Amino acid sequence: MDEAVVHCTEGIGIWQWASNDQEGEPDVVMACCGDTPTLEILAAVSILRQHLPDLKIRVINVVDLMKLQSSSEHPHGLNETDYDSLFTKDKHIVFGFHGYPWLVHRLTYRRTNRNLHVRGYIEEGTITTAFDIRVQNDLDRFHLVQDVIDRLPHLGSKGAYLKQTMQNKLIEHKQYIDKHGEDMPEIRNWKWARAKRKKEAEMPIQLNEENGGKILAVHVSGS
Repeated sequence: MDEAVVHCTEGIGIWQWASNDQEGEPDVVMACCGDTPTLEILAAVSILRQHLPDLKIRVINVVDLMKLQSSSEHPHGLNETDYDSLFTKDKHIVFGFHGYPWLVHRLTYRRTNRNLHVRGYIEEGTITTAFDIRVQNDLDRFHLVQDVIDRLPHLGSKGAYLKQTMQNKLIEHKQYIDKHGEDMPEIRNWKWARAKRKKEAEMPIQLNEENGGKILAVHVSGS
């Protein structure tokens, strides 16, 4: 709980328990703001780490959106040094946001790193399922994984095969909801898997798809 309080007070920060770039520069930064985008970013990270274990990913969670602005523009904003230390000066950033993507671009337009790719609400969707709304707005885990692969050509054939797997998953999802009228069990019941490495902590928040991806509890593991 103490760690969660500190994170919310700071308004932005690296989630070390979800990241694996502690020993070097990340290959990609994955950021999130809002309950549902956070759920999908974490699910995408888990897929990437499972299939591309050598890929170094930094996960950043944003609580206070004004942290993205320069400190010269807003009292909550980060100065250039602090912003670059989080998001890097040149790595690709895939940002899941619970609003219109243009807002994040406007808040960060003065920042050094221009490799920002925001996925959010693009006014797509109809009455289907909660996850399908995300799919139609390209904010689901499968599209996010594909997005990362597209930004990192050095992934080569491994990336190509994983991208095809994600496309197959999107087709499987569509067929399933057409037949059953609800999301696949692997979507509805998804939870962050405990990291295998001892250095990596357990997820200090609990997200549950059955409650619309809302944060149900905050906990910190002692191990």
